[in-house]
Amino acid sequence: MSDLIDHQQFNNASRTVEEERAHRKKMLAASFRLFARFGFDMGVAGHITARDPELTDHFWVNPFAKDFSQIKVSDLVLVNHRGKVVEGDQPINKAAFAIHSQIHEARPDAVAAAHSHSTYGKAWSALGRLLDPISQDACAFYEDHSLFNDYTGVVYETEEGQRIANALGDNKAVILQNHGLLTVGNSVESAAWWFISMERACQAQMLAEQVGKPIAIEEENAKKTWEQVGFPQAGVINFEPLYERIVKEEPDFID
Repeated sequence: MSDLIDHQQFNNASRTVEEERAHRKKMLAASFRLFARFGFDMGVAGHITARDPELTDHFWVNPFAKDFSQIKVSDLVLVNHRGKVVEGDQPINKAAFAIHSQIHEARPDAVAAAHSHSTYGKAWSALGRLLDPISQDACAFYEDHSLFNDYTGVVYETEEGQRIANALGDNKAVILQNHGLLTVGNSVESAAWWFISMERACQAQMLAEQVGKPIAIEEENAKKTWEQVGFPQAGVINFEPLYERIVKEEPDFID
């Protein structure tokens, strides 16, 4: 078993700042490889970020136009609160800074944020609806996701990033209407897992609605199920087997 499950957040763990930074970067690179495996990549769109544990107004992000399937720890770029690259020699996606800088500023608890143009997330977002609690997995997002229904094009300005952050609120996820999904977590592992899980919840609800009217889990049981599957550490636990898979099959990402 790796160190993912046994450790709590950095403030409660025994890792040094340098060890925590290395951990977050390793989880970040692994998340990109997994997103590529699941088909969440699309050209230059999509980004996952991890707040630096020491320079907390800086975050690590993927370089612009680097395929998710090729990203290594050594490729990651550190960006400050003004959008300047302070570590790394590659440019970043302008939309990544516009969105993620505002998410990290508005949510000090958010160590990481994930967004991509995944197929089912895009399709579901076009409906302008929240997910219904029609399965155990979907209950992880019960009363814990929101809708941003003001699409105005590619997000290049931090002002729109602020509006997305406002729509996210205290939730773990927001559906960006006509755009896709965005998730956050108090670890890289949880942010990545919530994105994977939410994409599959969108897929499941779309499939169910094709053949009939899904039966929603009643409110009391949906809330109870959230407590069982939607708490922050559940994201870390569920990410663990995926991480072990990618380490075994694509260990070069750690370079």
